[in-house]
Amino acid sequence: MVDQLIADHGAKGLVMRPEVEAALRAVPRHLFTPDAPIEEAYRADQAVVTKRRGDEAVSSVSAPWLIAEMLGQAADAIDGGLAGRHVLEIGSGGYNAALLRELVGPSGSVTTVDIDREVTDRATACLTAAGYDDVAVVCADAEQPVNPGRSYDLIIVTVGAWDISPAWTAQLAENGTLVVPLRTFGMTRSWAMRRTGDRLVSHSQRLCGFVSMQGAGAHEVRYVDIADGVHLRLDEDQQVNRHAVAELLAQPQTRVWAGVSLPPRTVLADLDLWLATRITDAGQQFVVLTAQQEAVDAGVVAPAWRFGTPAALDNGAFCYRSALRWTDDDMFDLGACAHGAGAAAAAGRMVGHMRGWLDAGSPSPVLHVLPAGTPDGDLPAGTVLDKRHSRFVLTFAPA
Repeated sequence: MVDQLIADHGAKGLVMRPEVEAALRAVPRHLFTPDAPIEEAYRADQAVVTKRRGDEAVSSVSAPWLIAEMLGQAADAIDGGLAGRHVLEIGSGGYNAALLRELVGPSGSVTTVDIDREVTDRATACLTAAGYDDVAVVCADAEQPVNPGRSYDLIIVTVGAWDISPAWTAQLAENGTLVVPLRTFGMTRSWAMRRTGDRLVSHSQRLCGFVSMQGAGAHEVRYVDIADGVHLRLDEDQQVNRHAVAELLAQPQTRVWAGVSLPPRTVLADLDLWLATRITDAGQQFVVLTAQQEAVDAGVVAPAWRFGTPAALDNGAFCYRSALRWTDDDMFDLGACAHGAGAAAAAGRMVGHMRGWLDAGSPSPVLHVLPAGTPDGDLPAGTVLDKRHSRFVLTFAPA
């Protein structure tokens, strides 16, 4: 498993830190997935669901590749690494806590918390079976302080969050690091952020996916049907006229290409957040398009990624980033699809944003998190997204 993770890291241009590799080799993952076949426990690309509510997964042992990348983010963001650090993990499956215990060493500490008593009892049993009985396991809603008055060098969240709880910032030591899978403009990324006063600024980010947070920090993701098998995912407090969008989608499709020729290894992970900020800054409504495979096969939509593609409601048009166009020499072009009376202009604006991202050197997003109520004049220049407890500001830096 670890050999595969190292190879996968190399393919992404990443290098696994030696202490993360050592921890992954030391902790027996199958002891934390006792109900799964051992081959499933050690698949590098697969999470193991440990609890469901109906068809919904509510607890899991995360995929090894994602765990490795998040631990690497944490170690990279903390000067001097994780040895001797005090860590709070929010969302407990046991396995990640054991890895953290290896990383912090005998002079550090790990506390893991989950809202579900069944999950924490299971984590305690698995940690004990694996020999990590010095990890503190707490059953509580981590939206509130876990150990009031205590601070942590690292807080790592292993459930999908919509906002940053004030309790997390308050419990984080000055210059401490928060690693959290955060839904931002409808897209989840693992952000590693450093604290300075009451503000957090990102150090790195990775695309990811997690089961959603429960309790006081939960936030419902809404889906709006606009055609058979085609939906809009509304992650913010958005209002959309479903019938109006459906009528636009029923009109003929116009596709516009950026006219670029990009090699296969071109990384487009940050393009969608760039599009989200450009759409928002232009005063248009940003939404996320999702589709079932049958709708894609039928040609109803042709999204860049059917599980979540940036889209805009733009002056009488519905527009989204399209699937790539490949050429005979194994290069690809970027495009936009649009429907409605203003389709050609809307698609042209979107591909213009794509060219702008390429011309700027494919910059990476930087997330600034400030308390709700921070005056506009005290915000960095960027695209503002207001949450319940926080004001997010997205800026971009050279890749």
